[in-house]
Amino acid sequence: MGYEFYIVDVFAEEKYAGNQLGVFRKAEDLADAKMQRIAKEMNYSETTFILTDREKDGGFDVRIFTPEEELPFAGHPTLGTAFVIQQEILQRPIEKVALNLKVGQIPVTFGYKEDRPDVLWMKQKPPVFGQEVDKGELARSLNLEESYIDDKFPIQEVSTGISFLIVPLKSLANLRKAKVDFPKFMQSVENIDAKAPLLFCPEAREDQNDLSVRVFVDYYGIPEDPATGSANGCLAGYLTKHRYFDQNRVDVRVEQGHEIGRPSLLYLKAEEKADDIDVHVGGKAIMVAKGMFV
Repeated sequence: MGYEFYIVDVFAEEKYAGNQLGVFRKAEDLADAKMQRIAKEMNYSETTFILTDREKDGGFDVRIFTPEEELPFAGHPTLGTAFVIQQEILQRPIEKVALNLKVGQIPVTFGYKEDRPDVLWMKQKPPVFGQEVDKGELARSLNLEESYIDDKFPIQEVSTGISFLIVPLKSLANLRKAKVDFPKFMQSVENIDAKAPLLFCPEAREDQNDLSVRVFVDYYGIPEDPATGSANGCLAGYLTKHRYFDQNRVDVRVEQGHEIGRPSLLYLKAEEKADDIDVHVGGKAIMVAKGMFV
């Protein structure tokens, strides 16, 4: 028996940029171990499995696997899978679709009526803020001088479903020098949940963009991710909480993936509301290939 699958570039302005994703369809009868083996064989940062073409409780049941484990939530797999559902299952313009993930139901909206008509947006869970980390030991594990870290803001773990360690740097030159010594890094974060650092700075290569980001995900099976929606959702919450732009909301364009030849663009919107921060992450998706997996 074969399974339809699709290759999608997510957070990509053009083909063969962004973060590639494998999406399998009608995977309800696949055992967990088989999904895990397929994800390892595909060897992308994540592979998703749409269990059936039928909606359940207002959404489509979807599971996300890295080559090493199943995840409760991840950003580019959520957007890319919603794109496949719209293009291949529903086959019509829609304004919204929901994915039933391990972390809960995540809505994705299609921006047909907005100023960015080809951008998909997902609303993430409100960010949860964890411990702050001293920059000394951490800087050494990231091949950085302590002076590269912007100490006007904390180094802090944040989660919208997966925890990331947010590290503010001063410049793009500082960001480019980062290189993770993974064993040392794991020692520096042994007492917190976050096992992957997101490093960012307030400079970008393109004038229309606002921030540059690098995300190192050795813990999840690959050294560096070209585009990370879940991590950037955490960043959006962090920027809002700590008034990085001197206000309690953000609307920014973020570059990622340039250092590894997969330039990506992510859109972040966040706003503080009552006791929570409302976080949306957006990006474009492009169909690259379709096939049958046997």
